Amino acid sequence: MHIIHPAAGQPGYRRTSLWLLLSFIIIKMVFQYAVLSPYYELHRDEYLHLDMANHLAAGYLSVPPLTAFNSLVIQWLGNSFFWIKFFPALYGALTMVLVWKMVEKLGGGWFAQVLAALAFLCSGLSRMNILYQPNSFDILAWTALFWCLMQLLQTQNNKWLLWMGVVTGVGVLNKYNIIFLVLGMAGALLLSSHRKVFLSKYLYIGMAVAVVIISPNIIWQLQHGMPVLHHMKELSESQLVHVSRISFLGDQLKFFVGGAFIVVAAVIGLIISPSFRTYRVIIGIYALTMLLFTYLRAKSYYSVGLYPVLLAFGSVYWERIFTHDWTRYLRLLWVALTVVPFGLLVNVIFPVMKPVQISEKAGKFRSLGLLRWEDGQDHILPQDFADMLGWRDLADMSWQTWQQVPEAEKPYTLLICDNYGEAGALNYYNRGRNIPLANAMDADYVFWFREMDTIHYIVKIGKKPEGAYMKMIGRLQQTGVMKDTLSREYQWGAGAWLLSDLSPELPAALKRALREEQNVYSGK
Repeated sequence: MHIIHPAAGQPGYRRTSLWLLLSFIIIKMVFQYAVLSPYYELHRDEYLHLDMANHLAAGYLSVPPLTAFNSLVIQWLGNSFFWIKFFPALYGALTMVLVWKMVEKLGGGWFAQVLAALAFLCSGLSRMNILYQPNSFDILAWTALFWCLMQLLQTQNNKWLLWMGVVTGVGVLNKYNIIFLVLGMAGALLLSSHRKVFLSKYLYIGMAVAVVIISPNIIWQLQHGMPVLHHMKELSESQLVHVSRISFLGDQLKFFVGGAFIVVAAVIGLIISPSFRTYRVIIGIYALTMLLFTYLRAKSYYSVGLYPVLLAFGSVYWERIFTHDWTRYLRLLWVALTVVPFGLLVNVIFPVMKPVQISEKAGKFRSLGLLRWEDGQDHILPQDFADMLGWRDLADMSWQTWQQVPEAEKPYTLLICDNYGEAGALNYYNRGRNIPLANAMDADYVFWFREMDTIHYIVKIGKKPEGAYMKMIGRLQQTGVMKDTLSREYQWGAGAWLLSDLSPELPAALKRALREEQNVYSGK
């Protein structure tokens, strides 16, 4: 049943709704740039994602291939900070548009649309939209899949099963996380009165469409020994082991600060409102997906794609409650409850303040759990903020060290880093300089490593070389020290080193170490 808002037929109603939507899109895009202090650089993950444009493939160790092609577009546009931040902001804005249209489909008026848009804007979703990571598109894909489901439930037109296949396929090419939503959706539909959908040939055609879209990545994974399994195992052992199931559940409402009441209203409305009966299966989808994430000790933000659709339902239900008599005058209160708490927390949720200011307000950050890193310990800065410091410094050190290599020896010089963040940052900031691409035996760089049969010099970025390699290094000179003591790289002892008088055995030793890393990622 398609419900139409009583005012929908009035002159100017749709025009007002459209202008409001355009205003929110502009506000959303501007806001995402306004909360980025120029003190901070890009995040370590962003450098890796940008470097993927230089190594186009059907798959990668850490993410599926869609991000790489997005990075290629950014590269064509000039690789500037503006365009890097533009796309996550754009995907966030498009998600907000879908929420707006969901409200319209549910018969909500412009107040429900405004309330949903404000709840979306004034939430942790906006924090995710500041980073060039697969997360922003992932949330858009989840919301698009819910949109297709709502169309299917309302119209009973099986073509939407085909579109669900398309969205799932593209979503998987962006991030495997959407598979958990598909599992939750399949389980909930099977347990509901909508289980007849499993008798439709269009469902299986849609599944086939999804497999065809995903197939290049499936083939790549099989050819490389399913490295995604190693990545998940490594993630589970190094990060998810520190995740508390209780904390995961408790963090869910924190995404929306003052707007959490809208999520609660969505759950209540879907359960008791007759007008939402058609869509009640969405509660089952939410519950099953959350149970799956809770069991697997998922990070809190893995589930955030479940919430845009709930913002739509919650806003419509809230509008209907406060429409009649004097209760409609409370609308301003609900807007304030959504916006004001978020406004008070903007300077701690986003990288707005410099580190010295953060240290002065450490209690506020700590009370919100923002100082806790993936190691389970509290630190001086939020982890994401510490991951946005010191990168240009490292790149400059590598360039200055490279200049110390004799010109005749530069073809026989290897530039190597300890981790993917360092390698990606060097390749980003050193572009345009006459210096080779940086290498690392970490993440996707194990398959991009520049192998050399003859090495006379090494420019090393990271920790001081140690262990068995020291026997193969005749001369070790430290050429740079990080200045930013709050960056994660400084805490890990990163610096710049020039290695010379190298043993002829070193290239073979590096190749053996590289093969071992590749075998680990390939599950051999």
